Amino acid sequence: MDFLQGKYADRIRKLAGECIGRFGLIEENDRILAGLSGGKDSFILLHVLHFFQKVAPIRFEVIAGTFDPGYPEFNLQAVSEYCQAQKWHYHTVQLPMEQLLAEKNLEHSPCGLCSRLRRGKLYGLAAELKCNKLALGQHLDDLIASFFMSLCRGQGIRTMAPLAKPQNPAHPVIIRPLALVPEDMLKDTASNNSFPEAGNCRYEEVLESGDRQYFRALADTLSEKVPDFRSNFIRSLGHIEPEHLMITPALLKKFSE
Repeated sequence: MDFLQGKYADRIRKLAGECIGRFGLIEENDRILAGLSGGKDSFILLHVLHFFQKVAPIRFEVIAGTFDPGYPEFNLQAVSEYCQAQKWHYHTVQLPMEQLLAEKNLEHSPCGLCSRLRRGKLYGLAAELKCNKLALGQHLDDLIASFFMSLCRGQGIRTMAPLAKPQNPAHPVIIRPLALVPEDMLKDTASNNSFPEAGNCRYEEVLESGDRQYFRALADTLSEKVPDFRSNFIRSLGHIEPEHLMITPALLKKFSE
């Protein structure tokens, strides 16, 4: 029924199912566009969604969508052929990122613009395909990194939500079924499956030296000191005590309403 192999395959499905059920990520007759970047997380996400499509008591559709940045080193053909072999519904959207980054002189800090444009193109594809939800492959370690980035930049106590309703009603609801899955489980599972080599990001060195990678590594360091760090992190994010935070009485009243 499901292609995923490896000792963590069942655990990943279980955690994804728990996330879907706890946060109400998938409903009857949903039409889901799943972002397929070509990385391990997105391939596993697609397999998990198709697994639940077969066993869930409700009906929903899954369509894979890839953003093609136009770099020669991005192996779009390999991703496409894999989707065809799996008999997945598959679409692509393209943008000439090299040209756009050069025009804006952002070759040394490309991630912000690339992220916004990629998300925008996926929103457009979702609208074109009449998909009401967009599934992304962020995992627990991504949520932890985003939490610390927001905290340390003074942007608030926040992270990527498993379910995020859009401010713009024209945009799809974002769901993250792998939000409870630690990255090491995904890495191990990827090593036990024959996913295609889509190629690394052209700006891999920028990514590796950035804040997000630093805070991912910090999660590993904290786990060495606190063995239950990741499960405690999940528990704490679901147990907010506003009266013990530095917020004004007016905002505290809003929380209590």
